[in-house]
Amino acid sequence: MRRLFGGVEVPMAYKRKLEKDIRCPLEYGLDVFGGKWKSRILCVLSDGPLRYSVLRDEMADVSDAALASALKELATDGLVVRRQFEEIPPRVEYALAPKGESVIPVLQHICQWAGLFHRDVADAALAR
Repeated sequence: MRRLFGGVEVPMAYKRKLEKDIRCPLEYGLDVFGGKWKSRILCVLSDGPLRYSVLRDEMADVSDAALASALKELATDGLVVRRQFEEIPPRVEYALAPKGESVIPVLQHICQWAGLFHRDVADAALAR
């Protein structure tokens, strides 16, 4: 479905057909910081606030659309704060909110755990 704005067709925003069905805290956590980019964004921002372009460069292989979408979701969930400065040229910085800072130790533990088994999985795949 599309709307007309000034004679130009514009796609309407995506709306979920079903509401999220989160029944346990683990599902909530995976929804909030799971996915391909969210945990990486949180880890990069753990070193301090960054401008969008610097964050994008740190992420390397993320598209602008994916990064913008993930940042918006993280801000909506209260993990990231977007700070816009009233300057010319415009400047925007992203930083971890207190809720985002609280998840960093969890992500570090997941990283340590994955480090223990990542090599085993890679070696098994190469052996096939």
